[in-house]
Amino acid sequence: MASCPAVSATDMIKTEKEYRQCLQKLDEDMEVIEKSRVALRKDGLTDDEIRTALEPSNAFHEQLNDEVSWYERVKRREFGCVENLTDLGRVLIALRIANGISQRQLAGRLSVDESQVSRDERNEYHGITLERAQKIVEALGEKIVVRVEDKPFRRAARTIAK
Repeated sequence: MASCPAVSATDMIKTEKEYRQCLQKLDEDMEVIEKSRVALRKDGLTDDEIRTALEPSNAFHEQLNDEVSWYERVKRREFGCVENLTDLGRVLIALRIANGISQRQLAGRLSVDESQVSRDERNEYHGITLERAQKIVEALGEKIVVRVEDKPFRRAARTIAK
């Protein structure tokens, strides 16, 4: 039986295969959590004690569910706003997923080895140059628009100064 890759703040679902594995893992985890809840209740634990005992499992389950939800939103091209340029790598991965392009296909479009794309995505394109990011955007047939906004305290300071 395949297991879902570990998902952390810096790891995410990047392929359809990982997505299917994670869906299966969510179902399996829910069954285990429910069986554990029944067993703990049978052992005489209170609801609060059961909640505390299951907290780590529930937290992992919720984190995995968040990653599955992110992948599903990306597939629907629901990107939301990016407020930090350090999230550019995650945006590039999201664009590839949204376009239904595999890492192998993207590698072919970029004339690089698939292992390079895999490694870059595993690191969320950390340290990528703007030129390289632009090549990826173009290979995906996309366009990224950046907008600069005033911070709220600056707007307030200008209003007060007038």
